[in-house]
Order: sequence, then C-alpha cells, then structure tokens
Amino acid sequence: MQTKNILVTGACGQLGNEMQLQAAQNRQYRWFFTDVCSVSDGTAVVPLDITDRTAVDSFVEGNAIDVIVNCAAYTAVDRAEADEERALLLNATAPGYLAEAIERRGGQLIQISTDYVFDGTAHTPYVEDAATCPASAYGRTKLAGEKAVLAANPSAMIIRTAWLYSTFGNNFVKTMLRLGREKDQLGVIFDQIGTPTYARDLAAAIMTAISQGIVPGIYHFTDEGVTSWYDFTLAIHRLAGITTCHVRPLHTSEYPTPAARPHYSVLDKTKIKQTYGIEIPHWEKSLYECIKSL
Repeated sequence: MQTKNILVTGACGQLGNEMQLQAAQNRQYRWFFTDVCSVSDGTAVVPLDITDRTAVDSFVEGNAIDVIVNCAAYTAVDRAEADEERALLLNATAPGYLAEAIERRGGQLIQISTDYVFDGTAHTPYVEDAATCPASAYGRTKLAGEKAVLAANPSAMIIRTAWLYSTFGNNFVKTMLRLGREKDQLGVIFDQIGTPTYARDLAAAIMTAISQGIVPGIYHFTDEGVTSWYDFTLAIHRLAGITTCHVRPLHTSEYPTPAARPHYSVLDKTKIKQTYGIEIPHWEKSLYECIKSL
C-alpha cells in the first residue's frame, strides 16, 4: 500500500510544532513541514509562502501531496481590526489556494478554524451547523477561509477550536505564568466563557482523523469542560505553585480591546467524538500536563 504524503503548513506555530511531534510517532507517512520562512533549529521545516498560488501548486504537485493540514493563520486578533486585508489573505485566500491544489490531486485538506466565527450570544454549546455571525475581523476572515476551502475542496475537513495553548510559542498560559511570577496582583476577565485547548490534544485528534480516514465536513474540537479566563488563570497559578499573585476578576468593559470577543463560545464536540470514537481529556488535566512539560 502506498504511503500518504502529508504537508503541514505553519509548522513553526503552536499546532504545527505539535504536528511535528505526531509525525515523529507516525513514520508510516511521509511528512513535509513548511512555514513562511525556514528555521535553523534542526527541524526539517522548509520555506513556503502559502499566499503565492504558483508556489503552492508547485509544492503540492512536485511532492505528490495527499493530505494538507493547514496550521498557518493570521492570529493577531486585535491587529486584524486595522489589518483585515492581510488577515483575509492569510486566513481565506491562502487556504483557498491550498484547497484548489490538493483538489487537483484528489486529496484532502484539514483546515483549522475558530470559535470566533460565532458572536458569542448563545447560552448552550455551539453545534457545527449553528448560524455563524463573527463580531471581529479575525472571525470574518476565518469564516471566509472555511467557505473558500469547502468551495474548492468539498472533501475537506474543517476543525473549529478555541483558547489554544501549548509548550510552544506565545500563548495565554505562558503569559499568565510570567505575570504571576512578576506581579503582586493581576486583573483577568471573568465574563467570557469557553474551553481551553491543549494543542497536543488537537494534534492527536487530527492524527486520528488522518489514520482512520478523513470524513468531510465541519467539526468542533476543544478539551472538555467549561471555564472563564479568570478561573483558567487561577488554575494555571495553582498548578504552577504560584501563590504570591492576587488575581481579581474583571468585566470585559474594564478591559476594552480593538476586537470584540465572544462572551460565550463553548463548542459542542459530539460530532467529532462519535465520528472518530475519540475520548477528549478535561481541560484541567491537559493544563496540568502542559505545565509539567514547561
């Protein structure tokens, strides 16, 4: 049986790095890791500009790619408000190029999307076919990316996730660890509700989908459970043994940002659990694993 050739874009990011760890455990596939620029840390990441349609076509065809996992994105949520054109290029146009290229080969794309496609006014977990209504430029561009991908590659898989963190790169967990050690007190928003997601858990779910066979459609994936940014911070500090920083709850109105955040963005994961038979860990268990690794 011929092995699959798998391309992972955005390989230097949080999820891309976790996919590199998955690749090391799944050598039955032939892996290709790319990012906007090559890195010199010993990993086999090669440069690929996914906003260059010709470069994308050439890479996908030249390496006989069967599956693309697109971990690349414009994720600076607040900056996107003033830079929506660039965000649209990276979050919608580029995924469209990837989808077109893999469609010509009869392959499939896994596109990572976000809870920001919803406005956060619900009070029960969002299912995959709930009405989308992004309240930010970032959300609009990611939703446009979903549509571009499915239009070009109907057999694609979209995975919406939320509150992503890992041992790699910059993220909320690392920031709260640093601030908790530097400051005597800290204010954190308590009226935005969602679920943290350890990028390692998401990478494992992606690997399961590839191994079992990608079932096209939109899916939701976060870790299990529900929390606020305030309670998340308390858990981070408790698990890290930080006791000298007093964390106080803030209303969203006390911490204005250029981009609107969903007040409630809990995602229903029934579909992905039933389709692939996966068990998802509780966010606090995964947070413990991450902090232990750090």
